[in-house]
Amino acid sequence: MNFHTKIVRGLTSNPSRKYYSLILTEIKKMTDLYQIQNRSEILSPSLLLFKEILIENIEKIIKMAGDPARLCPHCKTHKTIEVIKLQLERGITKHKCATFAEAEMLAEAGVKNIFLAYNIVGPNISRAVQFLKTYPDVEFSVTADHEKPIAQLAEAMQKANQKIHVLLDIDTGQHRTGIPISSEAKNLYQQISATEGLISSGFHVYDGHQGHTDREERAVAIDIEWEKVVAFRDDLVNSGMEVPRIVAGGTGSFPVYAAKEESSIELSPGTCVYHDAGYTNKYPDMVFTPAAVLLTRVVSRPTPNRITLDLGYKAVASDPPAGERVTIPEMPDAKEVLQNEEHLVIETEKANQYSPGDELLVVPTHICPTSALHKEIQVVENGKVTEQWKIFSRDRKINI
Repeated sequence: MNFHTKIVRGLTSNPSRKYYSLILTEIKKMTDLYQIQNRSEILSPSLLLFKEILIENIEKIIKMAGDPARLCPHCKTHKTIEVIKLQLERGITKHKCATFAEAEMLAEAGVKNIFLAYNIVGPNISRAVQFLKTYPDVEFSVTADHEKPIAQLAEAMQKANQKIHVLLDIDTGQHRTGIPISSEAKNLYQQISATEGLISSGFHVYDGHQGHTDREERAVAIDIEWEKVVAFRDDLVNSGMEVPRIVAGGTGSFPVYAAKEESSIELSPGTCVYHDAGYTNKYPDMVFTPAAVLLTRVVSRPTPNRITLDLGYKAVASDPPAGERVTIPEMPDAKEVLQNEEHLVIETEKANQYSPGDELLVVPTHICPTSALHKEIQVVENGKVTEQWKIFSRDRKINI
């Protein structure tokens, strides 16, 4: 099932059909833009980035947000300085990350407001001190959801004569990290507010479990939890504490939060800067175009109905279930039957049309971990590979 067929089938099985013509327009545009004059010279497997699509996606994000000041996008999808600079040029000044390497990448790109949306424990506490000393002009924020690391973080900041912004990590139902809204949560926020070396800066409200394909169903589920967050915020403010920001949602919930007029919300999309086949099929209301694709080659034709590609799970993310890791626009009936470290075996009635050495462009189902598998991304502009961008923070440590 190809990219186009998957979307059309998804639209006919859910009530989001009003987006049909918009999506077809985007697919046609994508097909026209996925042209590379010199692709026979590109090593495979390689990750390619179509710059025109990337810029269009960034501008769509800003349009959905209404104002770049409302955005705090996650950099985990791309991990690349050049993408950050494109966002900075368009007024997106606040950025979110998940590792110190990503935080360092953001700082090196010129970001002055960095939110490390991760609970800081163990040696990362001393790394936070080092980061603040290395980048004294950056407003640096982290999350917390337990009294012990909050106290340890405060002690380290006091010894170093530093201050760090801390957002309380709120659990809205995913049960991955965070604390449910409760008296205990209020006590933790009071602890942050009253502790020297820490600046209470609001909430982190991530809801990756809200994966409803239908936009309205997603909004209803999100709003149930959001009302609790607002009530909790109001309670803290009425108790004399400041809650200046609420970094809310991820890619899937981005359009829901973008529609809210709450001034404290900072929108936190990640994937849609590159987009991928997974989000295209799951969220038809998010009309972005995949900007990053994989170039692969046929290396064998082991049976009359099979071709083998040089696209193992060292080149494309293996967190989607086996058989659902890629979409091949040129091969509508492609079925993934086997994947190893360096090989992906496809069954197709079109196998006899391909020979070893033939090239294919493949859209990954999940681009975020796919990008981390590559040292660099080949940038395509005006139909040619013009440069390579280093995937700067694919490792967990750079210098700090």
